[in-house]
Amino acid sequence: MADTVNTIGAATVPMLRGLRDSVYELVLGMLMSPDIVPGSRLSIDTVARDLNVSPTPVREALVLLERTGLVTREAHKGYRTAPPFSDGQLEALFDARLLLEGGATELATINAATVVPQLEHSMMAHREVTRRVKSAAAKGEIPIELLREYFVIDWSFHHQIFEGTHNPFLVDMAETISTRVHRMRQTVRTGVSDAGDALIEHEAVLEALKGGDPGIAGDAMRDHIEKVRMRSRSDSHLR
Repeated sequence: MADTVNTIGAATVPMLRGLRDSVYELVLGMLMSPDIVPGSRLSIDTVARDLNVSPTPVREALVLLERTGLVTREAHKGYRTAPPFSDGQLEALFDARLLLEGGATELATINAATVVPQLEHSMMAHREVTRRVKSAAAKGEIPIELLREYFVIDWSFHHQIFEGTHNPFLVDMAETISTRVHRMRQTVRTGVSDAGDALIEHEAVLEALKGGDPGIAGDAMRDHIEKVRMRSRSDSHLR
């Protein structure tokens, strides 16, 4: 009997982990929708019903997501989507990105032989999705699915540079930064209108990486982030 119980338990653990992971990804995707209003209430039961799962994995997902800053928990009231970024928080985010991403780009330059081909492949997708975003914008409406695709591809460029450092701690920090970047986009409703500018700036970072000079590559990334900061400030003031 003991052997049977142990076998069932061993098989059940990865299944439970798989459910938790999939629910986490589904809830994260929901929070990353441009339709989500910052500061709105999240009902665990409602989310569970929408996802056709029990409340337990949803509750576990929200506990993890609280650490990312995408949701907040109020005692006796439950969870809410994170409130909008203040101007001070926006500035702090960009200061952190300058330090982390500038340094990460310098480190990744050491591994340019493997990083550059990956980024070149990423840029092919970036150019194509940017073309589609511009075309949709010219027609007056960008589908939600296209927005999501653009944001994923745009951030993929940055994430690949973090991975190119071969530093697991920086890669972990990249995950944290990515959720904050998305929250910023929700707050100031930016990140698509400047798609053409971002593409040009990513091209400059890639060219600097090809050159093999860590300082120049790091400066190219910092220049990109500073320009995104300026555009975000402008969009924030137009809210």
